[in-house]
Amino acid sequence: MNVQTIDADRPVGDLLREWRRHRRLSQLELATGAELSTRHLSFVESGRALPSRDMILRLAEYLDVPLRERNALLVAAGFAPAFRQRTLDDPALAAARATIDLLLKGMEPYPALAVDRYWQLVASNQATLRMLGGVAPMLLEPPINVLRLSLHPAGLAPRIRNLGQWRGHLLHRLRQQIDASNDPVLIALLRELQAMPAPEGAGEVDVQTSIAVPMQLELDGQVLSMLSTTTVFGTPVDITLAELALEAFVPADATTAECLRRMAESHEPAVSP
Repeated sequence: MNVQTIDADRPVGDLLREWRRHRRLSQLELATGAELSTRHLSFVESGRALPSRDMILRLAEYLDVPLRERNALLVAAGFAPAFRQRTLDDPALAAARATIDLLLKGMEPYPALAVDRYWQLVASNQATLRMLGGVAPMLLEPPINVLRLSLHPAGLAPRIRNLGQWRGHLLHRLRQQIDASNDPVLIALLRELQAMPAPEGAGEVDVQTSIAVPMQLELDGQVLSMLSTTTVFGTPVDITLAELALEAFVPADATTAECLRRMAESHEPAVSP
């Protein structure tokens, strides 16, 4: 449920009820967690009582509603949005942008990139660009979606030696994100990725036994094995930062680490999206 896509005339009580059900909570559980009476919550959901701005934010916090959708709840109740959304080029986010650039550069010679809520590339280091040789130009036209780039047959997919396992890992992460937000844009992306060619027997990753899933990428005749790590900003109050994630790929073995170091030292031309 991306409440931003819902008719602005829809009552805030309806939206709160949908978020509660999406989180699989009873009225009693939500009321207790948000420290209000079940009767009052029932009145809010039914439209017999209008919630205050503070109550909406308190309920949204307990329901773990994303900041973008918290704004939509406030607007539906007649209040101004509480969280700003700015581009990373905005002077107010200059310190955050400098931090992102520093982190990406600091990961060299290992690939690292920043993506937004919809897995669109925001920034990357040179090591990432060196991985993209041979990728179809259409996939490198902004906005670049890194999941599409990874699994598309004209992208990295033909060079990923464990494509079935890696595909299952990415789809599992995307499903987790959808479970948190139920965003229709992400749902459409999932359907698109599922429709792409997949190795026979490709399925979901067994999260019970897989601590970490490597990406095994063939590059210049060498198979690089890399583990991905994700970094997010803690307690952001800006939508852009709240939805931003830094993905770094670290070597899973000494051979990969040495190969990445040699590539960086050779100053091979990077592909510029």
